[in-house]
Amino acid sequence: MTNRVNISSGAEWENVVGYSRAVKIGNHIEVSGTVALKEGELVGAGNAYVQTKRCLEIIEESLEKLEAKMENVIRTRIYVTNIEQWHDIGKAHGEFFLDIKPATSMVEVSKLISPEYLVEIEATAIVQ
Repeated sequence: MTNRVNISSGAEWENVVGYSRAVKIGNHIEVSGTVALKEGELVGAGNAYVQTKRCLEIIEESLEKLEAKMENVIRTRIYVTNIEQWHDIGKAHGEFFLDIKPATSMVEVSKLISPEYLVEIEATAIVQ
């Protein structure tokens, strides 16, 4: 049986909804949809670039807890509420992944769980 490791963000909704910030099974890691929060407060209100950077910082922190790095990311999924902000979002994504170049998607959605969230990002990583 392969070991499973769940990483918690400590968010109150984890136990209500039944999810983890990240899950590792074997060499496969999935990081849940991540929004730009710090200590429960939104980072970068109204600024898609700043929100994207914060999302990716949280993803990086989650990977580190599982002894992985951003270099291990093979795919990201970016959900945005305004696709016209793609350049700012893409610029922030590129600052983390320019040399790594994971597969990615950027999709406009009608809304995220809270109206002030402009970006939500998921990631998949493989470690050796």
